[in-house]
Amino acid sequence: MKVAVRTLCEFAAREGSLEHRYTPSPTADEGIKGHKALQARRPASYQPEYLLEGECAGIRLRGKADGYVTDKSVPTLEEIKTHRGDLARVGIGQRQLHMAQLKVYGALLCLRDNLSSVNLRLVYYDITKDFETPLDKQFDSQTLITFLSALCLRYHEWYCQESAHRKRRDESLMHLAFPFPEFRTHQRSLSENVYKSISIGLTLLLEAPTGIGKTLGVAYPALMAMPRRKLDRLFILTARTTGRQLILDSLAKLKPASDSDERLPLRILELTAKEKVCEYPDRSCHGESCPLAQGFFDRLPAARQAAIEAYWLDQTQIKILASSHHICPYFLSQEMARWSDVVIGDVNHYFDQQAILYGLTRQNGWRVVPLIDEAHNLIDRARGMYSAQLNQHQLRKTALSAPDSLKKPIRSVQRAWSKLIKQHIDGLSTSKINDQLLDLNTVPTELNTSLQRLVSDLTEYMTDHPVVPELQSLLFDTLSFMKLTEHFGDHSLCTLSIKQRTTKGKRPGYDASLWIRNLIPADFLTERFTQAHANILFSATLNPAEYYQDLLGLPENALWKTSPSPFSSTQLDLRIVNLSTRFNDREGSIKPIIERIEQQFRSAPGNYLVYLSSFAYLDLLTKSFKEHCSDILSITQISGMNETDRVEFIQQFRNHRGIVGFAVLGGAFSEGIDLPGDALVGVFIATLGLPPFDHYHDQLAIRLQSRFQQGYRYTYLYPGIRKVVQAAGRLIRTPQDTGIIELIDDRFDSQEVNALLPEWWRKSGAE
Repeated sequence: MKVAVRTLCEFAAREGSLEHRYTPSPTADEGIKGHKALQARRPASYQPEYLLEGECAGIRLRGKADGYVTDKSVPTLEEIKTHRGDLARVGIGQRQLHMAQLKVYGALLCLRDNLSSVNLRLVYYDITKDFETPLDKQFDSQTLITFLSALCLRYHEWYCQESAHRKRRDESLMHLAFPFPEFRTHQRSLSENVYKSISIGLTLLLEAPTGIGKTLGVAYPALMAMPRRKLDRLFILTARTTGRQLILDSLAKLKPASDSDERLPLRILELTAKEKVCEYPDRSCHGESCPLAQGFFDRLPAARQAAIEAYWLDQTQIKILASSHHICPYFLSQEMARWSDVVIGDVNHYFDQQAILYGLTRQNGWRVVPLIDEAHNLIDRARGMYSAQLNQHQLRKTALSAPDSLKKPIRSVQRAWSKLIKQHIDGLSTSKINDQLLDLNTVPTELNTSLQRLVSDLTEYMTDHPVVPELQSLLFDTLSFMKLTEHFGDHSLCTLSIKQRTTKGKRPGYDASLWIRNLIPADFLTERFTQAHANILFSATLNPAEYYQDLLGLPENALWKTSPSPFSSTQLDLRIVNLSTRFNDREGSIKPIIERIEQQFRSAPGNYLVYLSSFAYLDLLTKSFKEHCSDILSITQISGMNETDRVEFIQQFRNHRGIVGFAVLGGAFSEGIDLPGDALVGVFIATLGLPPFDHYHDQLAIRLQSRFQQGYRYTYLYPGIRKVVQAAGRLIRTPQDTGIIELIDDRFDSQEVNALLPEWWRKSGAE
């Protein structure tokens, strides 16, 4: 085991309280830019990214100092730390950690070159003001070596424990038993594809239908590959919170081959969002505000030891451990992400701009394999991760209750908004101004100076006052937008939206929004996939492969495999109905659709789901259905349903029979729900599922046509058919299920669309 210098210091040199104040930290990319900016100013003898390695107390250490200069009698090692705003806001604990890291580098240099002393320079660089604050201090070698030895001795017991755990883990995984007497139909070949892909370090797109046991079929061979390919971590990532429990249930079934009652020596962690586990959501995450942050690092060692002995670290267990040690459950789980073999989390934990799992992978040089469940969702999720919005209305609303100290910077931003709006509406008539959407070639700079001042003043205020949700939201939205402006390119769209605002007794004014919307996430995700040893993306709908490969930025040598379905076409009565559901034909389609639903229900009573393309279409159909079929029990999805309402909607199907449910395609009831047996006997889909032909999708099609020559297919056809297949997939969940699927739209009968439907579906002719 090689230990990164930063990892050693974060383990052994931290003490005191958490210090997560409202000091906006630079992103990883901003930090890299800051480092390069300073390194470029250094003399010719300056060696950037200077590698240092060595051994102390049996621990092999490795790290890179930001710079090394040898043009003086006493050589200088430099460490650069980027920040924003007042340096005084960098806490004492953080400064001690930064200096500890530099002192370890100094000790390694002295040991390697037999130096008597070395000069250490810690540089704090404000990326906003382009201002550096150097802190120089000369140390003799004995002081530095003594300091290093103390850290290594503190870490040594943990290091030996981790080495022993890794050995036990790998030995057990070499003989890992499959938890059932035999694989399900086609599950073995699925597992073989996963194992082979990891073994040769390739990215695999794996399309496999529900019912084949995808989760276990993917996780089992990945765990088998861990000791054989010397993998450090597996990340099992999902786009939906509900998917995590299925993953945990599958992993809970795994046992060592030697003894079915013995616990697998595998640390499994469930990462959860901060808002779901935070005990004091109204407090800031530092010792002066939150009692669970006070003395966090002093109590962390005991909690960490208890956690590694527990092995199974789901959300419930983390809360129990955190409570017993009186520390923050969220930051305990963040700490355990460093020491767990398998981490289950959301896709943003690896793919987001400041993703913890990606950051730890780079820091420690881990060999990792992300296993991405329901990977068809990753395109839209990633677009959201790399999109941001500034809203003038939000600023105006926040200004009404803002403290006096923030009114001046808020007014400054409002004036900048007015200038920006005026620049783009001059010469336009009032009728043309309202709801104006302007696509900009670059992100406008008119707001930059005032936004930077606002961020600085918001940070200063929020550091010293209780959390105000409106101010917090304004700060985070502003920061998110400003970060994305630095990476704006043809992968994203910048849109200025202007709407007229009428205030009683005053002249009409305007409200504007400025969007950066990511269109092609590949430009941000490619590095994430490249960093991993291998990547496994699995779902029931990953066809066609080139669509996902292009938009996600997968390696050119990525493989695409499809597993045969365990289901038979005899289980399914597929009907393609020759009827237009295009926008202009919707009113005329209502009556024949209702007649088909009624005819099917009368002939074979049971539970049915009907999917429409929009809430407007849904309202038209359900109103007419209730008038025409008042004796048939029906339930309808409502826009903005909360979690409780969604659960109740599904429970109706599980607890009752003879229900017709109406839902929007692509919504909460289109995927991720399980209705086996007679809980669902039929599905009607009255739409091709195409996204709306609006301004955003028009621009998306233009950009995708320019980049991939696939504007229509990548924007409309493939996402639409994917939603159709996912929704229809609610019907046949086991080899014993039967039912009918009616695809109501004449376009379903085209060769191009038919080719995108699952092969096992029986293609009967149009009616």
